[in-house]
Amino acid sequence: MPWVDFTMHFQVTVRYGGRRQRYHTYVVEAADAAAALAVAGEQMPVEIAPEADLVELRVAVDPDRRTYLEEEAQ
Repeated sequence: MPWVDFTMHFQVTVRYGGRRQRYHTYVVEAADAAAALAVAGEQMPVEIAPEADLVELRVAVDPDRRTYLEEEAQ
């Protein structure tokens, strides 16, 4: 089977700021979650990296392809 090159979009949310928690969200492209974490680390702004205490990674859903509850009921 031939190798297929495709990427997925992942949304990254970083919590930072210690007692005054703030959030920074951005999107990365990668083949899988492990690669997305590596890319997320490379693209994290250097000014928030020392204060980051939580990083969340999710598959970024295309809003045009998202199914809403009202649509499912029809």
